[in-house]
Amino acid sequence: MKAKERKTKETQHYYAGQKKGYWWKYLLAALIVFVYLIPLYVLVLQSFKGISDASSSLGLPEVFLVENYTDILKNGSIFRAFKNSAIITVFTVILEIVFGCMAAYPLSRNDSKLNNFIRNIFLGVMMIPPLTILVGVYTFLVGIKASNTYWGLILTLVAFGLPMAVYMFTNFISSIPKALDEASIIDGANILQTFFYIILPQLKPIIATVTILHGVSAWNEYAYSMYILQKPELLTVTLTIKKFFSSSSGNNYGGAAAAAVLAILPITIVYLFLQDAFVQGQVDSAIK
Repeated sequence: MKAKERKTKETQHYYAGQKKGYWWKYLLAALIVFVYLIPLYVLVLQSFKGISDASSSLGLPEVFLVENYTDILKNGSIFRAFKNSAIITVFTVILEIVFGCMAAYPLSRNDSKLNNFIRNIFLGVMMIPPLTILVGVYTFLVGIKASNTYWGLILTLVAFGLPMAVYMFTNFISSIPKALDEASIIDGANILQTFFYIILPQLKPIIATVTILHGVSAWNEYAYSMYILQKPELLTVTLTIKKFFSSSSGNNYGGAAAAAVLAILPITIVYLFLQDAFVQGQVDSAIK
């Protein structure tokens, strides 16, 4: 009995020592969180400041004003921008999920030289900075009359986001036992039935992950939107925020900050609903 108690105490002392040795990790985590929160803190404060406010960027406003928010809401352009960004984001994410998981299924189940070559092609495409081929992409879109259209930008974003989606779906499906596929085929199901009834229901975590990561990317897209969407009625959230910075009429930092705060809310709400599945998908789609 005494030996068991002594062993228990030794174990407790060991773990207590381990926890003390982790202090630098907690400090590093706190520092990272602090660095990320500073811009958000400045953004929220700036959204309540007037144009003539002389306080520092980290200081509280001289007077808390809500006119920046009321002016944006009265103007109505932010609602049109929300609609445009929502249309582009939703269709981009849906297409990436549909094509991504369907392309990943055969790539993850057949370990052939051709499939390995295709996976390497996807990895290579992911290494190309999108802005380096902006001129070529824009020229192509103009040639097919896709400039100043939703589908022109959606097509572009899907083309850039699909390799990463396929990569993540491939890693996730690889973790699903092949025995499930074999049992389904033995029971008389074909490949499509196996995918839709056996594999697809298990992809909820990675679908949530792709939805958040690629949804945020599409919602915040700026560079290609600036060239492809030039009509005022097609401006997205990021392009609407840009309008607050003008060399002729001056920069309205408060209005830009208020618009940015409003733009953060939809993505934050989506993340709160999908965060559990998002974390699980991140873990399961990791490189094995």
